[in-house]
Amino acid sequence: MRVGFVGLGIMGAPMAMHLHKAGYLAAVYNRTRSKAEPFAKLGVYVAGSPAELAKVVDVVIVMVSDGPDVEQVLFGPGGVVEGARPGLVVVDMSTNSPEWARRFAERLAKHGVEFLDAPVTGGQKGAQEGTLTVMVGGSEEAFRRLLPIFQAFSKRVIHAGPVGYGQAMKLVNQVVVALNTVAMVEGLRLAKALGLDVEKVAQVLAEGAARSASIELYLPKLLKGDLSPGFKAAHLKKDLAYAMEAAHKANLSMPAAALALELYKRMVEKGMGELGIHALGEAY
Repeated sequence: MRVGFVGLGIMGAPMAMHLHKAGYLAAVYNRTRSKAEPFAKLGVYVAGSPAELAKVVDVVIVMVSDGPDVEQVLFGPGGVVEGARPGLVVVDMSTNSPEWARRFAERLAKHGVEFLDAPVTGGQKGAQEGTLTVMVGGSEEAFRRLLPIFQAFSKRVIHAGPVGYGQAMKLVNQVVVALNTVAMVEGLRLAKALGLDVEKVAQVLAEGAARSASIELYLPKLLKGDLSPGFKAAHLKKDLAYAMEAAHKANLSMPAAALALELYKRMVEKGMGELGIHALGEAY
């Protein structure tokens, strides 16, 4: 299968590189062309638009910021549908919502194009190491056909259910990620206020019942004063907003998630949305 990759950011670039190493990557596209240069040097075709990319591949993977960005890639001027042919498969690996996924699937079906929503978790580190977890919504047949592609950059691939279920599962994941990160930040603030040695606190948190991916990935960065993003605060705020929208539609109360959303909104409002999610303490 020939794969085209759209979106060569923090997550997309290393994912695409794993696909290249596995022999699947046939073309890339990025709005800022300079980010595609490392792939051009490897002999990968750099398309001038998503439409050009769609013409030369069997599978298009999209890894951009939000639902409207995916919509632009697929249906905007020079979008994927302009170069699509029946049998093409589009995989949206960005995080948005089940509603976006179902709309994309319906619109693409009119062009004979199949759609999967397959958001990932594991952050920049997971993308670089090829150890992401992929949550896939779509047909069982398409899932099995594309499984080798997903395995090129992941350690676990889960078929969540029909279209939209991948995004639904990712929103659940993001709620837990956010609350773990809030807990870590507040625990560290308390530790400092009580005069504790934060290096020793980190050992306890990393090895005891409080351990989590947030502790493993982000606490070492916090201790070094490194607030650079493995996952941007603005993106988590966006994901939490989708999660709370889904909860509202399900008539479900989630007070802790609502608080996390307000904290990340505050962080973004203070101009810190491009920092990592672990930089939340800067907004207190």
